[in-house]
Amino acid sequence: MTILIKNGLIVTSTSSYIADVYVEDGKIKAIGTNLNYSAKTVVDAKGKYVLPGAIDPHTHLAMPFMGTHAQDDYETGTIAAACGGVTSLIDFDIQQKGESIKQALERKKSWAHDKVAIDYSLHPAITDPRPEVIEEIKDAILEYGTPSFKIFMVYDFRVNDATMIKLLEETKKYGGLVQVHAENVHMIDHLNKEFEKAGTMTPYFHAKSRPNIAEEEAVFRASKMVEMTGSKIYIVHLSSKEGLSKVKEAREKGINVFAETCPQYLILDEERYKEQGFNGAKYVMSPPLRTKESNQALWEGINRGDIQILATDHCPFDIKGKKDMNGTDDYKKIPNGAPGIETLLMLMHSEGVVKGKITLEKMVDLLSTATAKMFGLADKGEIVVGKDADIVIFDPEQKFTITQEKLHMNVDYTPYEGIEITGMPVEVYSRGEKVAQWQNDHVEFIGKKGHGRFVKRVALTHF
Repeated sequence: MTILIKNGLIVTSTSSYIADVYVEDGKIKAIGTNLNYSAKTVVDAKGKYVLPGAIDPHTHLAMPFMGTHAQDDYETGTIAAACGGVTSLIDFDIQQKGESIKQALERKKSWAHDKVAIDYSLHPAITDPRPEVIEEIKDAILEYGTPSFKIFMVYDFRVNDATMIKLLEETKKYGGLVQVHAENVHMIDHLNKEFEKAGTMTPYFHAKSRPNIAEEEAVFRASKMVEMTGSKIYIVHLSSKEGLSKVKEAREKGINVFAETCPQYLILDEERYKEQGFNGAKYVMSPPLRTKESNQALWEGINRGDIQILATDHCPFDIKGKKDMNGTDDYKKIPNGAPGIETLLMLMHSEGVVKGKITLEKMVDLLSTATAKMFGLADKGEIVVGKDADIVIFDPEQKFTITQEKLHMNVDYTPYEGIEITGMPVEVYSRGEKVAQWQNDHVEFIGKKGHGRFVKRVALTHF
């Protein structure tokens, strides 16, 4: 398969320029002006952007949670991703009791086999940190191709501080990265009991039970573990002004604390929990939506460089049949999570670039280039000769109104219903294969399931 993309504005993390891109055998073979290659497919991208495919490093496909499971599996989730211009993802692989890291990885790979429409990798999440599991960290980094490991400071499967220290030490030795869900579980437990006593159990009190200070304290504590070990850590789904202040404080001291945030924490706020009836449950996720003040602080943190990555925390549950299964009278029983993988790129362009909050080049860095570097995706993240031809032809003027019926995620709502978008992917390529394109009034999947493959990532030596 050969493709020649002509006259598009190629966008990198540092600059933009008009040129042609020649693709052969799934790789970018040449970039230049007036390229003279004979190609099977010629695309005139004049007036459009040529972007590296977005990479979503935080998804939960088919994840068992709170008595049910996330509704997008590896087929529906990766089809939705492709339609949004996401050409790679890194899914969380929650270790089950008694499993080795290898067993957990093989279990999740078996779920993905022959289903994935785009390339994927896995982050092992360490929830049963037996001594032999800690010892396996080296193999996971150097042999399995999974150099990043998630831990939780909340939920029943959280790890304690001693385990966090051990993981920070092991990952430091071999080029790995610990990712942490940073919230103080004891503060949350205390507030849950208080609200239960008061009978205030609507979705709004989900947000009140997980205050900014719970994230702030946990980020601070995690950063101190990093300071002591000389290792590095990555805060997932940073949501609050206060949490960000602790990231900034650590980084100013030279401590290796990195952070991601998500569109929901930049665009939505806690007023959403007050929507009529049970609709506030759409936004029950952890951490919860914050205030407009935190929205603004996070945009500033992105531009300052204290937040390096954008992700979605995609974890969808239907309102009808899942979120209302046990939680109509108790926010604690509402499955935590929301859909977002398909709307990542469109939202960051329309709400970020078009509104002047970030530059086009910063968007590419946040969604592609920095993500590939952070997580060891050596062949992804840039329009550069030798990289995989994961390419999005993006029309910066194309209008679209986000509505659940025109999206592909396997869920009965989108938290962004009705948002007017400027700029949409019009052609999406995964390793040189077209997987999605604009048709009539939305993007449609035209690839095939099974095209995607598991990508072994390299050890992280760039920090």
